[in-house]
Amino acid sequence: MELSFLTGTPLFRGLTEEETAAALKELGAYTRRYEKDEQILHPGEPAAYMGLVLSGSVHIESCDVWGGRSLLGRAGPGELFAETYACLPDQPMLVGAAAAERSEILFLSGRRLLNGGPVLTRNLLQISMRKNLSLSRRIFHTAPKTIRGRLLSYLSEQARLNGSDQFTIPFDRRQLADYLGVDRSALSAALSHLRAEGVLSCERSRFTLHVPQEELDGFPER
Repeated sequence: MELSFLTGTPLFRGLTEEETAAALKELGAYTRRYEKDEQILHPGEPAAYMGLVLSGSVHIESCDVWGGRSLLGRAGPGELFAETYACLPDQPMLVGAAAAERSEILFLSGRRLLNGGPVLTRNLLQISMRKNLSLSRRIFHTAPKTIRGRLLSYLSEQARLNGSDQFTIPFDRRQLADYLGVDRSALSAALSHLRAEGVLSCERSRFTLHVPQEELDGFPER
């Protein structure tokens, strides 16, 4: 684990490498590797430790008692997951976390982090606020009644976040269907209609939106 990597993550931003090394000891940090699709955290169980993705990626999933899963979000390198549950260890998890690919995870004590000093506490608060925004966005994307409406809502957001009409999304077709709460076949059909209408073009996870120039001028520069 490289300290230079950690000091660039949202949680440890503002700390020196020496301060980060000391914080890791205080937070009872340990690492573990997972293979693709291996379960990291299980719904219904408490989580005293949050995870920080060192490599690979993690899917946050809603799981029912029959084994069905629905994708809620994704955590990539440098990002946290399960931080809310780790800070409230008496609350059983309502979601699960699984490795989306071969991944290495750094685990940190939630209880200790809350007492870890003003920098870590401030960073954790900012991370939580961003997560709340992300959840709000998903609500917006799943609000339209049609699959077309959900797709256009999500893809419009991705274009604005990337500052371009060309971008790559972090999901494959099955994962995107889960995220938007729709059937995969119906999602593929909706994409085909949008391509035929000239609204967009796509290949795998790479999308290009065909929108008026005045709309492109409104994208933030990156």
